[in-house]
Amino acid sequence: MADAVDGQRQEPAQQHGAAGRTPDAEEAREVERALRGAVRGEVAFGAKDRALVTMDASNYRRVPLGVVAPRDAEDVAAALAVCRERGVPVVARGAGTSIAGQATGTGVVLDCTRHLRGIEEIDPESRTAVVGPGVVLDELRAAAGAHGLTFGPDPSTHSRCTLGGMIGNNSCGSHSVAWGTTADNVRELDVVTYRGERGRLAPGGEGVPERLRDGVRSLVRGELARLRTGFPELPRRISGYALDELLPEKGEDWARAFTGSEGTLGVLTRARVRLVPVPGARVLAVLGYPDESAAAEAAAGLLRHGPLTVEGMAEDLVGEGARAALPRGGAWLFVEVGGDTPAQARAHAEALCRDAADGTTGHTLVTGAAEQRALWRVREDASGTATRRPDGGEAWPGWEDCAVPPARLGAYLRDFRALLREYGLRGLPYGHFGDGCIHVRIDFDLLDRSGIARFREFSAALADTVVAHGGSLSGEHGDGQARAELLPRMYGDAMVGLFGRFKDLWDPDAGLNPGMLVRPEPIDANLRFAPLPRRPVDVEFGYPHDGGDFSAAVRRCVGVAKCRDESVSGAGVMCPSFRATGQEQHSTRGRARLLHEMLAGEVVTGGWGAEEVHEALDLCLSCKGCRSDCPVGVDMATYKAEFLHHYHEGDGEHPGRRRPLAHYSMGWLPLWLRLVSATRTAPLLNAGARVPPLAALAKRLGGLAPERDVPPLPRESFTRWWRRQPGRARERGRPVVLWPDTFTDQLSPEAGSAAVRVLRDAGLRPVVPPGRVCCGLTYVSTGQLDRARAVLRRTLDAVEPALDAGLPVTVLEPPCAAALRSDVPELLGDDPRAARLAGAVRTFAQTLREQAPGWTPPRLDRAVAGQTHCHQHAVIGDDADRWLRERAGLHGTLSGGCCGLAGNFGFEKGHYDVSVACAEDRLLPDLRAADPGTELLADGYSCRTQMAQLGGYRARHLAEVLAEGLDRRTARGTAESRG
Repeated sequence: MADAVDGQRQEPAQQHGAAGRTPDAEEAREVERALRGAVRGEVAFGAKDRALVTMDASNYRRVPLGVVAPRDAEDVAAALAVCRERGVPVVARGAGTSIAGQATGTGVVLDCTRHLRGIEEIDPESRTAVVGPGVVLDELRAAAGAHGLTFGPDPSTHSRCTLGGMIGNNSCGSHSVAWGTTADNVRELDVVTYRGERGRLAPGGEGVPERLRDGVRSLVRGELARLRTGFPELPRRISGYALDELLPEKGEDWARAFTGSEGTLGVLTRARVRLVPVPGARVLAVLGYPDESAAAEAAAGLLRHGPLTVEGMAEDLVGEGARAALPRGGAWLFVEVGGDTPAQARAHAEALCRDAADGTTGHTLVTGAAEQRALWRVREDASGTATRRPDGGEAWPGWEDCAVPPARLGAYLRDFRALLREYGLRGLPYGHFGDGCIHVRIDFDLLDRSGIARFREFSAALADTVVAHGGSLSGEHGDGQARAELLPRMYGDAMVGLFGRFKDLWDPDAGLNPGMLVRPEPIDANLRFAPLPRRPVDVEFGYPHDGGDFSAAVRRCVGVAKCRDESVSGAGVMCPSFRATGQEQHSTRGRARLLHEMLAGEVVTGGWGAEEVHEALDLCLSCKGCRSDCPVGVDMATYKAEFLHHYHEGDGEHPGRRRPLAHYSMGWLPLWLRLVSATRTAPLLNAGARVPPLAALAKRLGGLAPERDVPPLPRESFTRWWRRQPGRARERGRPVVLWPDTFTDQLSPEAGSAAVRVLRDAGLRPVVPPGRVCCGLTYVSTGQLDRARAVLRRTLDAVEPALDAGLPVTVLEPPCAAALRSDVPELLGDDPRAARLAGAVRTFAQTLREQAPGWTPPRLDRAVAGQTHCHQHAVIGDDADRWLRERAGLHGTLSGGCCGLAGNFGFEKGHYDVSVACAEDRLLPDLRAADPGTELLADGYSCRTQMAQLGGYRARHLAEVLAEGLDRRTARGTAESRG
């Protein structure tokens, strides 16, 4: 093996069998034809389908021939037969969240997430479940939860990772100190080998094919001494094959030996797994420590209390908002304990805290489920947040999860930090301190030859450090390509040779996931960044957080796939189109992958004119949910606007495409509405919209969805109403700019007049800009960026006097406020007024909280339901809105997610079904469940329109509800004075 310390690259070892050969184009077409004739599931060999699975959550990229989504075990066997006959390798893939590269492949990818996701059985008596490999962990946990049970291992990707992937990688999660790794929780596994042999793996080996069973038993008998002494003793030893599980004294457990084999031995088709009882109550004890090493050294001592988790994190990974909920310290242990009752769990936690008190800087007991979830989200998002540093630096996996004996963790971390300093690298360690397992993203420069050489040298040095502390190169995510080359440093050449012999008994043709774990590709081969352009591409937005580099913006997506969360719980928005379709191309990650491949130009070859990218972005609602919900802040709404601009404008290599009619009808909406207002033709247009043939013609000419109703236009705009208000010049009070956005001005002026009423009652003096102002949102969302820029420059001219006066700018329409905050400075980075305007923008509630904190709103005392606008959630937040609602006695929670109308999206032809599905995801069910008399709130015009058109619900802006309350309060006061 080449010595990685001196930077020499080890050439890939010669693969056994024909499966290492890459078929040419004609052979690939023949493989596709054969697969279509053999399997009932989907077969996809197009550029888009291949591009979506070139990467997982690792540093690696491999381009497959195609993707097969088998419907059942018969399909798996049929697909393997076709590939075996033609020497094509196969890799089974779940959610694609693997961090070592093992979910990428050069042959055929088996997508187990579409059909192989059934939960066949939950048996409370035996505490087991039978599941398909594509079952998402949270689906199993929810089904088992009905019986008071759960599946113990729970990696941070629990909302999207699959059981098959967990078994392939021997995943662990934060509760492994109590319930072990996945290997500790498998009972029986049904598998198919590359040669088509089917087996049921369980202790004793009764269901293993005879050829395989005899060969492996002979191998084990010949190496008993090595297998008994050659594996380190620690709870998180994931590296290599678990051959020691086949020892006679361990019951020859074939299921455990297969777990963690990373798809290199067989394809899983069915699993029986162990379930464990859910504690009746849990308490989260958060213990503060002076620094990370102190926390690490304390972790092992807490294990005698039988905790469910012992997780560690230092202050460099905790934001200011989360830190306020933590005790004083520079690092923390999150220690969860359980009990049959809340009192018992609390007593358990208090005893643990008393025992740990001497070394801590303080502690906090968190008993509320919501508060616990909020803190756990900080920990679960760390794999993404650690990828982007506050200074804009990028960090990557590669040494994500090595593990040492828990008692050695403090000493290991000190050596690890010293090694980082020696190589001039930075990383943010965190993770499973109770198991001695550390996660870290390191700022390797994987774009530069010298940086890649440093990556190799550091990796070898760190491997030696881990081994010196008695550890495992992988403590959770497997070896894959990221660490397999270095396994001889941990196990020695003889044991690694034994791994190769074990692999050959299972897969003599080297057809399953070649290049992973045994006979690996070098750790610096197949890097995902290699094909990207080395110079920034010309773009319209500034991408200030990515150094102006669109490639760097796209690189933000590291593949943790939080956007694939299919649940509807919580306040998150991302990713509504994926939840509506279930297709990877409509997830944030899928779109980022396609943009990555567009820039690479190998699989997706059309550049800015790539139809594969255009198709995937077409169903992006531009909700901006990913901007806040994605752990690394991918902003797909901005990327979509950028792409649409180039797609339709064209460049020197690709002609521009004709814009759809909706880009003119909806994109130019501010212009058309101002024209209607100027000509006072709203009554005429409203009358025409009520005549079905005329309405149908108008929608067809405008490229609008025929299922949509044309919203009625008001007789008078807000600005026209405003100009005829008497006495405006004589008003007193602190001036605030009231922004006449298009939606408020031309479509819902009642929200504007209500806001005037409330602001005045709060002692403020609304000022409406005299010229035409517009945030440019409709132009941006349709990719008409030149037009948007021109509109915004005119807007800055009109509002400049207010900016010079330092006035706050109150924007009633949330997406317009978000656009002014984010899109304007990113489009007009060369105009300092853009940043000034962004800094002055406030929502209606923010203005009242900041400018009139002592104002007493009318007391309404009623329940509310409705929608928090997705753009507000993503860019601004709703803290001020919740403060204002609470002060007004409006209790209840508004729906998260996206309403599905999303400005122009839901009105465009071809989007109606997805728009409705998004509304049915969360909003409409919440409205149906609301009690009679509940006040329906939605500050966004789109949200109110969607609620009205799909459910007949009448929702109002918060300003309207408060103004009505003021009128009632005034009426009561008048009546009382007369009485």
